[in-house]
Order: sequence, then C-alpha cells, then structure tokens
Amino acid sequence: MTEVEIKEINAGSEAYEQLLHFRNKLLRIPLGLDLFNEDLSDDANDHIIIALQGDKIVGCVMLQPKDKHVIKLRQMATAEEMQRKGLGKLLMAHAEETATENGYTKVMLHARISAKEFYEKLGYTSFGEVFTEVTIPHIAMQKILQ
Repeated sequence: MTEVEIKEINAGSEAYEQLLHFRNKLLRIPLGLDLFNEDLSDDANDHIIIALQGDKIVGCVMLQPKDKHVIKLRQMATAEEMQRKGLGKLLMAHAEETATENGYTKVMLHARISAKEFYEKLGYTSFGEVFTEVTIPHIAMQKILQ
C-alpha cells in the first residue's frame, strides 16, 4: 500500500467537505440514497478520522460518543482501490486508539452483513438480531477496549 496519512479532522473544514462527497459516493449512492438528504448535524460532535493518499481521501471512519464509556463507530469506508490492502485495519486501529485516549471502554457499531467477518477478525462480537438500516441488513457488534 502506498503511503497513507491518517488524521482527525473537524466538521466544517475543507477536508470535511471532500469527505462528505467520499461518504456519499461509497456509502449512499450505491444504495440509491443521498447523504446530502440526511441530517448531518451530529457530525460536529464526532471524532472524524480520514486516510489521505496525497490530497485524496481514500478512507474514513467516525466515532460518535454515546455516553461516558461507549462510543459508536460509524461511516467506515475505504476507496475500492484500497480495499483488502490493510487500510481498513489501519483505520480501525487508529479509531480504537482514539477511543481509548478519550476514555471510552467500549466500541459499538452497526455492521453491514457483508462486513461482519472483517470486524470479527478485529475482535468484535455480534449481538441481537439482524436488522435493516439504510435499506440493507446490518448486525450490532461491540468490542471492549483494553
């Protein structure tokens, strides 16, 4: 994998605007949805982590605080050309490190069924029944951080 920089950005920044288009292209348009029709106001409270290759966003993950101990991982995506090259694992490691540094002890997420195995390999366990979110099947997963 060519050199990638992982960094945290703020909602409203120039990079955030680029990120909105990246998230829409990878996570919503394939489902016939449009991110720009969603309420994005919660993004301002999230830890927004991006992967850059040069000045191009090639991956992202967001962490949304739920309470004092729990943070929800969401909007995980890697560019198609970067998939299966370790970028997702790198983003997850950074996200978990960020969560730990900020005092969180548990990460929760809603995994697309197609991504369940990816998260299991990283130590996440599923719970509950399969449910539909953004038109496709998901499963709730969690991991207790050390």
